[in-house]
Amino acid sequence: MKKRTAELILQDPEKFAHHDRVFLNNPVVMQGMGLAPLVVVATTGQNGLMLAAAVALLLVPSRVLACLLSRLVPLHDEDPAPETLQKKLLPRALVYGFSTAVVYLAVYPILNMLFGTGLLSLGIYLPLLTMEPLLTYRFGRVQETVHKAVSKGLRITVGYALLLVLLGCVREWLAAGTMFGVVVSRPVLPMASMPAGGFIVLGVLCAVWRTLARKYKNYLTSEARGLMAVYRQKEGEPEDE
Repeated sequence: MKKRTAELILQDPEKFAHHDRVFLNNPVVMQGMGLAPLVVVATTGQNGLMLAAAVALLLVPSRVLACLLSRLVPLHDEDPAPETLQKKLLPRALVYGFSTAVVYLAVYPILNMLFGTGLLSLGIYLPLLTMEPLLTYRFGRVQETVHKAVSKGLRITVGYALLLVLLGCVREWLAAGTMFGVVVSRPVLPMASMPAGGFIVLGVLCAVWRTLARKYKNYLTSEARGLMAVYRQKEGEPEDE
């Protein structure tokens, strides 16, 4: 761990964890976003992989495009007046919806080339990704910079894609005893392939994830304290003659 990282952790552990969208602050596990594709469609490892690829191709480009287009109706204040919200939230919502739809039209041929008719198993939930809160929830917030849109978009993409593939593999194993079509055991929980079973499996997975994230955050804080104590001790030692 670098000294700068240790200083950031000790200065505000919650803020440091907030920026980690992959594990410590995964948007699905910690905020309950993007649940519909997870519980309805991510029933197999293949479906999870297809959804992860779609998110990877959609999220960052649409976020950057929306970031640029939303400058036509900028929203500068964190807590704007009601009059300002009435004038700007609707056009900003349309901008974000339009930008994700445009990116989707460009991305679909790529997905079709990669997965072919397998995309049909995703049904309407593939085009519904254009209205996924993970992509659109920023329209009512302060204007993002392009750098922040790319950086945050990449972190959210990795976190969401990881959970999609993980949940798909776990549900496939529980329901059919297979993983990406390869038999690994007997079926354990056939209802895992159903939306109700998806909620149960996702709930258990989130509980385990949150526990591990809390333990890892405590570990990082402890390591940062120890590292800074070592640095302070070294800085306090007299220089050798």
